[in-house]
Amino acid sequence: MSGRIVILSLLAVTAIFAAALVWFQVFAFYQRTSGLGALAVAGAATPIAGYDGIDATSSPLKLRGCFHADPAAFAAAEPAPDATPLNAPFWFRCFDAGTLTADLAAGRATAYAIGRDAPAGFDLMGALYPDGRGYLWRQLGARYAN
Repeated sequence: MSGRIVILSLLAVTAIFAAALVWFQVFAFYQRTSGLGALAVAGAATPIAGYDGIDATSSPLKLRGCFHADPAAFAAAEPAPDATPLNAPFWFRCFDAGTLTADLAAGRATAYAIGRDAPAGFDLMGALYPDGRGYLWRQLGARYAN
């Protein structure tokens, strides 16, 4: 009888720990952001509309955002052939890294380096479709990517 209690206790503690781990990894540190009205693209404030994003203070890599902008406003931005969209949590539905990666590779969207080393070691990347849909994320900078 006591062996059964020990095993059930271990299973209960394991289940609680696993649930807490998933919650902390997927939900706990993210904060929804909205209302961003402009991005600094090539040194100029570029108006954007409909910004919906997530970010966290625990890591610069948690930034993801979706917006609409005039594609002509990104003409002076540095193209970013090294842009690699990072996956967003499943509950942030507007950002689909798989589709975005495929569209960048096929030329249906264009990636831009919006900010290099901001913060140090991380690059702010954006991707824009010809219809004005835009996406924002951070990735490791070139000196840390290898």
